[in-house]
Amino acid sequence: MKTKLYVLALVLGGMLAGCSNGHNCSQAGVKTGIDVLEEDGFAMFRGKRVGLCTNPTGVDRNLKSTVDIFYEAEDVNLVALFGPEHGVRGNVHAGDHVGNEVDSKTGITMYSLYGATRKPTQEMMDQIDVMVYDIQDNGCRSYTYISTMGMLMEACAEYDKELVILDRPNPLGGRKIEGNLVEDGYISFVSQFKIPYLYAQTPGELATYLNAKSDKPCKLTVVKMHGWTRDMNWDDTGLEWVVASPHVPHGSSCYFYPATGILGEFGFFNIGVGYTLPFEMVGSNWITNADSVANALNALNLSGVKFRPIYFKPFYAVGQGEQMQGIQIHIMDYDKVYLSEIQFYIVQELYKLYPEHDLFRDCNQNRFNMFDKVCGTNYIREHFSQGYNWADVKPYWDKDIEAYRQESSLYYLY
Repeated sequence: MKTKLYVLALVLGGMLAGCSNGHNCSQAGVKTGIDVLEEDGFAMFRGKRVGLCTNPTGVDRNLKSTVDIFYEAEDVNLVALFGPEHGVRGNVHAGDHVGNEVDSKTGITMYSLYGATRKPTQEMMDQIDVMVYDIQDNGCRSYTYISTMGMLMEACAEYDKELVILDRPNPLGGRKIEGNLVEDGYISFVSQFKIPYLYAQTPGELATYLNAKSDKPCKLTVVKMHGWTRDMNWDDTGLEWVVASPHVPHGSSCYFYPATGILGEFGFFNIGVGYTLPFEMVGSNWITNADSVANALNALNLSGVKFRPIYFKPFYAVGQGEQMQGIQIHIMDYDKVYLSEIQFYIVQELYKLYPEHDLFRDCNQNRFNMFDKVCGTNYIREHFSQGYNWADVKPYWDKDIEAYRQESSLYYLY
């Protein structure tokens, strides 16, 4: 079934001048979808009632909120706001219920898509003619903003509304694809689509791909970026990072999120959440020799990464106030590092050093459900737990990568 796809290409003269490759493009700078739209004068919204789904990451190059830009724009009739996890203004803690309220700055109603409903209702959609999505993602499928985007796509298709994606960079770049596809039975808000754990697409590209595969596609417009290329990670974009969620405070946080985030589902590792290095470390109160852990991991000679012993006392979360030991992860060569398997190698080496801590045996089995959902399958847990040897499971984790790379590349916009 052909998708109704309208890709808006707004060409800005001289934008790419002097930019020969992705890693030098930061000098010219990347313009995100909202920057391109501002320069176009919002012509596409004239005469339409606009709904905007965004959060604090929705800003232009001058760090002005897309909410305020739309509210002040003469040709934009902004009538409703929609907020993902953490809310439109980012004032809700991770996982907390988000309720409907009125934005104190604009007086516009903010509808929660992380509360009583995660998909806009007919009553919400009847108020608008076009829905706009402007949120910075982190490039990992378990991050819930793309799930919200998917719900908007469903609602727009169901109620015959146009969806406009103001595109933003994938901070991990457009090359890193890691992890198996999500399997039937493990679709959830942390793995909503049958895509790899790292999928190497911008929000606009992912939406284009999903729309093409949908039995009920929506009318989709992507306002493309200018100056972004696939070999750019966040550091190459020249853009300022706005805190995407409480524990993703820096652009580099996105590099570490897929390296330890799955371990967080165990509930008894501290992965830097509650300390000053969210997702950049792994520790526990039963690790008694951090040097030996770091040495064991470094002996694996994993590409692009080194490990250093660390001693810390979390301010909150797992192990609050307890003295802990563990390792800090240092990415030495981003292009070579395989991010998502780092956490499994850490578990492998910890089991060798501390076999009395059988993590899957000791873990509360209620957590297995979320662990499997984040992995997109129960295969990883069931087979890795048998011998704690990542080599036994790695082929399964990697099995879908090249096929997805080929299929998704047909929908690349850059």
